[in-house]
Amino acid sequence: EVQLVESGGGLVQPGGSLRLSCTASGFTFSSYAMSWVRQAPGKGLEWVSAINSGGDSTSYRDSVKGRFAISRDNAKNTVSLQMNSLKPEDAAVYYCNLKVVGMNYWGKGTLVTVSS
Repeated sequence: EVQLVESGGGLVQPGGSLRLSCTASGFTFSSYAMSWVRQAPGKGLEWVSAINSGGDSTSYRDSVKGRFAISRDNAKNTVSLQMNSLKPEDAAVYYCNLKVVGMNYWGKGTLVTVSS
């Protein structure tokens, strides 16, 4: 059974930093790309960032480029999202996401609040 467990969310002031982590189990983690997706209150899902299986190729939505960094540790089955220079518009529930053919897997999410 695929399991994705996010952690690291919390309350941070604008301009602050947080590091989110996702621990995966139930599949061969090192074989799959992973993504982070967020959902702000009252809004739809928004893709944030992705990393390939080997960790040497990453992509970001424009609004977070230069502020967020995705990484993975295939030995520990974890994918992380370092978030710097946080803005109020980054506030959301952040989800770890695995896509395989025909299936989408999600964790329960971790809440990021950006407020002074």
